[in-house]
Amino acid sequence: MANLHRGDISSHPDVSEMRERYDRVLGGRDVALVDGPVFLLGLYCAASPWIVHYMASQPALTTHNLIMGIAIALLALGFTRAPERMYGLSWAMCALGIWMIIAPWVVGRGPDAGVIINNIVIGALALALGLICAGTAAKSTTRP
Repeated sequence: MANLHRGDISSHPDVSEMRERYDRVLGGRDVALVDGPVFLLGLYCAASPWIVHYMASQPALTTHNLIMGIAIALLALGFTRAPERMYGLSWAMCALGIWMIIAPWVVGRGPDAGVIINNIVIGALALALGLICAGTAAKSTTRP
């Protein structure tokens, strides 16, 4: 039977290799906890016309929010699956957030206060989460 040592592994001969492998797999993902909220925000954005009940009065904004919600959710899935390549798109998330803030006046026709507040909250959260992702991605990239 193998000797199972449950103590400190700092004396293990492969500890430096294990730490390097762990760092490589993690890939500087300091912002892994943001992926879930971004995905949930995308789902809420897609479902918001039915939650806030403006699909009949704002059909163009309904389609818009559905498409934008799917885009935000897909960005979150990309952040999760390929973070080293996707965190460069964090600025796109910021742009989506700004667009969501102004969309009720550009896409909608005479939106009421509920629609405006809904889109401003979604946009502000998308902008904030995008800035967090972008800041962390910029901080974790290696500089020559």
